[in-house]
Amino acid sequence: MRLLTVTLVALAVAALAAQTPAPQQSAAPGRAAGRGAPAPPPPAPAGGSPGTYKTDADLMAVLKRAMDAAGNNMSSSNVANTDQYSINVVHRVTGAGAISHPGWTEVHHIIEGSATFVTGGTIVRPAAGSGGVATIEGGVSKHVGKGDVIVIPENSAHWYKDVDGQITYLEVRFLAPKK
Repeated sequence: MRLLTVTLVALAVAALAAQTPAPQQSAAPGRAAGRGAPAPPPPAPAGGSPGTYKTDADLMAVLKRAMDAAGNNMSSSNVANTDQYSINVVHRVTGAGAISHPGWTEVHHIIEGSATFVTGGTIVRPAAGSGGVATIEGGVSKHVGKGDVIVIPENSAHWYKDVDGQITYLEVRFLAPKK
């Protein structure tokens, strides 16, 4: 299991290294810019730099602290985040609204737990003030579990619709290569 996770991260990092440097962005991946917005992430290391290494124990300890602070709804443990990629271990106990990330491709590797995951289709926003969450119309729904891998193309709608108790996954988000 750990070998597969390490292999996935290594493949993602290799794909990142082959990309052209990203244009400067004003906000971190998936975050809006503006007053009070977090500072932009640091630039990716130059080619030939040493790799980033974090132990499973370190990542899980950070994730547990984040879960305790967030009330266990959704928490993450940072592996490495730059202007060209974002790698985190994410834990959820409930579903979330549908989203997409223009210009970014994602890979999710399920570490433990299971959920219904929907991808593709069109995001449908709830009526203002309804308290609902964004959903997907016309997407493909799959039940995912430990060991499964999901590749989400750039700007594709995706949604953890229903979580079966809890789910923890490695999330690798990187700039989609220029076409």
